[in-house]
Amino acid sequence: MRLTRKAFAAVSTVALGVGALTTAAVPAATAAGPETTYLVLASGNSTTKAVARVAAASGVVVADYPQIGVLVVRSTNPSFAADVTGAGVEAVASTAGLGAPLDEGVTLETVESAVLQPTGDPTGEPLFDLQWDMTQIDVPLAHAVTTGSSDVVVGVLDSGISSSHPDLADQIAKDKSASCLSGAPDTSEAAWNPTTSDHGTHVAGTIAAALNGIGVTGVAPGVKVASVKVVNDDGYIYPEAAICGFMWAAEKGLQITNNSYYIDPWQFNCRNDKRQHPVWQAVQRAIRYSQSSGVLHIASAGNSNVDLQHKFIDSGSPNDGSYPVEDRTITGACIVLPGEAPGVVTVSATGPTRQKSYYSSYGQGVVDVAAPGGDSRFRSQGAVSNPADAVLSTTYNTLTGTNGWGYKQGTSMASPHAAGVAALALSANPNLQPGALAALLERTAVPLACPAGVYNPVPLLGAPYDATCTGGNRNGFYGAGEVNAYHAVR
Repeated sequence: MRLTRKAFAAVSTVALGVGALTTAAVPAATAAGPETTYLVLASGNSTTKAVARVAAASGVVVADYPQIGVLVVRSTNPSFAADVTGAGVEAVASTAGLGAPLDEGVTLETVESAVLQPTGDPTGEPLFDLQWDMTQIDVPLAHAVTTGSSDVVVGVLDSGISSSHPDLADQIAKDKSASCLSGAPDTSEAAWNPTTSDHGTHVAGTIAAALNGIGVTGVAPGVKVASVKVVNDDGYIYPEAAICGFMWAAEKGLQITNNSYYIDPWQFNCRNDKRQHPVWQAVQRAIRYSQSSGVLHIASAGNSNVDLQHKFIDSGSPNDGSYPVEDRTITGACIVLPGEAPGVVTVSATGPTRQKSYYSSYGQGVVDVAAPGGDSRFRSQGAVSNPADAVLSTTYNTLTGTNGWGYKQGTSMASPHAAGVAALALSANPNLQPGALAALLERTAVPLACPAGVYNPVPLLGAPYDATCTGGNRNGFYGAGEVNAYHAVR
């Protein structure tokens, strides 16, 4: 199979245990090139030797994560990578050109909300009748059991959350929010608010929009969300930001994270590629460490309509101009990060008929569960878009500073539904560890059968969206099935 690249959708600096900040300047004599960010992987159980080698190579440590042996470093020394190599350093890689773009998931349509007396009932929210996704996964029934506990905090690793949004203002755990753009956490409120993208605001609303008589309801309005900003103003996610995000989640005791993005402009991160291997190692270390600290990571499967289980040719990476686009054979050594990292719950998208959304990637043994992500084109077989079949949630116009509500679609919208269900389940069963919580999500999902033959709900869209589902009750399109909020808490 040949893949034409489509991006994933719809992603005060402090010295903490997760990353010690160093403010020393690079000596002027070595400032011979542009400032570049590097990941330096330490060998052994200490970063001490690596820190010393960084200083000797005219680098500045931005963040030191001794728990995983990773340093985020900046240097203007053009030969830094060669100079830092030696005893105490296992690997080094520049992150220049390794920023993956966040597909905004264009807001298809916006709506206005009345202001009503809060009832505590999700069906009483002014825009609930437009939230087909909440009914589809039995959110009203679940809320009769629990709306979630404020002790549960979901980290939204994304583009920031609008702290002024009326559906989210009281939902944000500000003391657990930070911007990770530099690779070290910046806890100032301005830093973790959105600047050029409302993607994270939309995701946060699906998880935890308040029952307050205005707008929409989230899957788990009783829980809190933390804004962990990993998407920069140009719309890119760099590896150092994602690593900081995972480590911040562990440090701050976030029990769940939502990850609607991928890392690296190559859609698939190949362990046998020398350009990518250090990044793969560093990200994996951060994911494993946070998992061992009690964090369950939930991630989107992607919007490329590819079978992640099988080999194919990727003909669209990288997509940021850092290297020439090339054909690469994608094998078992290549994975989507963070979605295919061990222990991460990977989510595909469904539309209002519970069928796979035309854009959603899939793969037996890769997709764990499915969730509503919207499908605005199935009714017309792809000819035109119907926004009402996308997912309605909170929005923020970054140009005007206006909060609102609007429709987006993508696996970016599916993943937060699963994160919200996980938050409800953890609220009802607070002693669940990440592995058990992931198993509960799968065990309580509603199995969905494979469609017969070749599946393509949008033959008039003008691009080949053929897909073939394999498996039985657990299959490549839906994993264990579509998440169900009521089943997870009853």
